[in-house]
Amino acid sequence: MRLVKTLPFLLSLSAALGSVNAWALPTDRDQPVRIQADGAQMDDKNKVATYTGDVIITQGSMMIKGNVVTITLNQAGDIDTATSVGSPAYFEQQQDAAKPDKMQGYAKQIQYQASRDLIVLTDQAKVVNAGNTTEGEKIVYNSKTQVATAGRGGKDIKTPRQRIDMVIQPKKKAE
Repeated sequence: MRLVKTLPFLLSLSAALGSVNAWALPTDRDQPVRIQADGAQMDDKNKVATYTGDVIITQGSMMIKGNVVTITLNQAGDIDTATSVGSPAYFEQQQDAAKPDKMQGYAKQIQYQASRDLIVLTDQAKVVNAGNTTEGEKIVYNSKTQVATAGRGGKDIKTPRQRIDMVIQPKKKAE
C-alpha cells in the first residue's frame, strides 16, 4: 500500500531530476535517472526523499555519490535542492560533448540549489577540471553565469583552511 501512495511522489521526483541541467550535458536530461542506495525514505507530504548507504545517482554523463542524499521538491514538483553528504560526497559532469574530460567535485557536503542555479561544495571542497584544481572551505558555482567563488565556509566547517589553493595548468602550444 505504501508504494501506491509514494508512486506519484516517485514519478514527480524522476521528472524533477530529469530537469536538472546544471550537472549534465543538454542531452543528459533526456536520459533515465538511476538511483542506487541501501535504503530510501519518501515523505510525500513534505516532498522530500532521503537515500542512504553508498548512494549513486546517475543520469547520462552526470553522477552524484554520497553516504546520504536528500532531494527536496518545490510545490510545482521540480527539484528545489539536492544535498549529498559523504566522506567525501562526489559529483562529476561532462562539460562538453566533444571533450570526454569531466569536471569533478569533492566535499563533505555538495548541495545543488536549483532555483538559484548554484552548486555549493562545503568543507574540504575541491573541484578538478582539465587538470586545474581549486580547493578551499567552500566553493560556490553559478551554472547560469558560470562564475565560481571560493573562500571561507563559516562556523560549520569541521576542517578549517585559512586560504584557497588553486593550480592552473599551462595551455599547450599548438604545433
